[in-house]
Amino acid sequence: MKKKFKIAVLPGDGIGPEIMQSALKVLDVVSKKYDIEFEFKEALVGGAAIDETGDPLPEETLKLCKESDAVLFGAVGGEKWDNLPTDKRPEKGLLKIRKELDLFANLRPGKAYSALIDSSPLKDSLIKGVDLLVVRELTGGIYFGEPRGIKEENGQKVGFNTMVYSEYEIERVARLAFDLARNRRKKLTSVDKANVLEVSALWREVVSRIADDYKDVELEHMYVDNAAMQLVRRPKDFDVIVTGNLFGDIISDEAGALTGSLGMLPSASIGEKYAFYEPIHGSAPDIAGKGIANPIAMILSAAMMLEITCKLPEAKKEIENAIEEALNEGYRTPDLWSPGTKKVNTEEITNIIIEKIR
Repeated sequence: MKKKFKIAVLPGDGIGPEIMQSALKVLDVVSKKYDIEFEFKEALVGGAAIDETGDPLPEETLKLCKESDAVLFGAVGGEKWDNLPTDKRPEKGLLKIRKELDLFANLRPGKAYSALIDSSPLKDSLIKGVDLLVVRELTGGIYFGEPRGIKEENGQKVGFNTMVYSEYEIERVARLAFDLARNRRKKLTSVDKANVLEVSALWREVVSRIADDYKDVELEHMYVDNAAMQLVRRPKDFDVIVTGNLFGDIISDEAGALTGSLGMLPSASIGEKYAFYEPIHGSAPDIAGKGIANPIAMILSAAMMLEITCKLPEAKKEIENAIEEALNEGYRTPDLWSPGTKKVNTEEITNIIIEKIR
């Protein structure tokens, strides 16, 4: 029986609609090849939604997301909306979706493509072969803990935030990370600051306990300062990294920077019921409508959806291989172009990738 998936499509602003079109074209080819069926329904979000409805996340958009198997998201924001009140800006729509869908874990791959090695800030011998995944807890920790604020104390202002994690919050993200590691190279690095933070001591205790259920996965604990250093010194040694919200915010950006291009970086945000897939780059309004945006991060985000939501890891791998082949043959969108490579636009690189999948 043919598998069917209902996908909410939120192109958003700037280059969002262009790169989303590329991803949908790739998914159309994949669906025929793997005999699956997608029902795509598009909705407004971000600045586009503000212009149409006055709300960065209309109720009908949120309703569609909750009725879907997964959400594909492009990008939001732009100078046009920068002067709006904070609670009415496009980015608020994205934050509200994450909260409403209880997306507790962000998955950020960091893969070094051999054809783009020169784009990395690290030397070739360090970056070649890097293929890691950062799993960041997304709904707890210091960003959401209470009490928080700024108060007057002894004649001066004092700012304060509270880092809080429950066993439940730690356990669900840790189990997800162990499951992901089990399907990769079977190594998990848990990053904390257990030597000075009680919250991290609990984090380490819970992760260690859960490891008993995953005897086939090697677990190592690492303090966040050391992890940040080792990511630069020996990035190939990492497979899956799991950490809290604050540390994950920093570590995932560092890991992503190793590969050298934001245009190549997808992500997924996972909840117990919902899943949300988006490239990590912004809306790039300066190049919107010119047909030169790099769609690869969006296509790779759709590939993550194929693996996680659709349970088709082989389809994800085929897309990755097609992208790698295109890069190895020298095709580059303007953000990746260098002398000696072949400059192509959004539509051209999409069609090249599709031909290699076929």
